[in-house]
Amino acid sequence: MEQSEVMKSVVKILTPWAKNPDALAGVSMETNILDDLKVNSARLVDVVIAFEDEFDIEIADEDVDTVNTVGNAVNLIMSKLD
Repeated sequence: MEQSEVMKSVVKILTPWAKNPDALAGVSMETNILDDLKVNSARLVDVVIAFEDEFDIEIADEDVDTVNTVGNAVNLIMSKLD
């Protein structure tokens, strides 16, 4: 799967939880999920579960702690797909 495809899916998954539509409209690999998109940290668990379901992968708890930006999420998912 191409990085651009993963990015598109990640953004689609984040959309319902993002509270900042302006940041969502200009989302990039550097966009911070909590600070820029204003995703509630408690909802991050739902986001990770959605990533696991969408890509049929398993994300360990310690890996979740490394996901701060959209790029972190995309790179983590890409590494699990290899």
